[in-house]
Amino acid sequence: MIFRTAQESDAEGIASVLQDLFDAGKRRKPCSAEFVLGHYISHPDSIRCTLAGDQSGHILGFQSLRHAVVDNPYDVAVGWGIIGTHIRPSAARRGVGRGLFAQTLDAAHGFDLTFIDATIGSKNAEGLAYYEAMGFREYRQLEDAVSKVYQLPS
Repeated sequence: MIFRTAQESDAEGIASVLQDLFDAGKRRKPCSAEFVLGHYISHPDSIRCTLAGDQSGHILGFQSLRHAVVDNPYDVAVGWGIIGTHIRPSAARRGVGRGLFAQTLDAAHGFDLTFIDATIGSKNAEGLAYYEAMGFREYRQLEDAVSKVYQLPS
């Protein structure tokens, strides 16, 4: 597996991961390359968007880490990180998420983050279990989501 920082030229490949998740009933948000560029790769609060790919360059998944600023859409404490993980259903249970999180932790340390928020749909059992396995712990419940926090060692 190869891990690298996403580039603008990766937008179509990342969009295909999101489309696969949408087709599997695991996503409701937009899946276009434009959405990927604006929300993940080129977002002004982006710290890093990391891709996982196979040897042929096929994108298996990605993980986004953003810096929580004032009035962020997730109502996360200012200064925390905000993580999002998206893995192609056909690549599940192959270590993609664990590998991505190792890369994201490196970026979080480089940015001097202390906490990372993951807000997951309350019906997303796989997502909730993934973040729990990575060391995130629940800190709040929303109407249809659960927020978990990871505390980075100092």
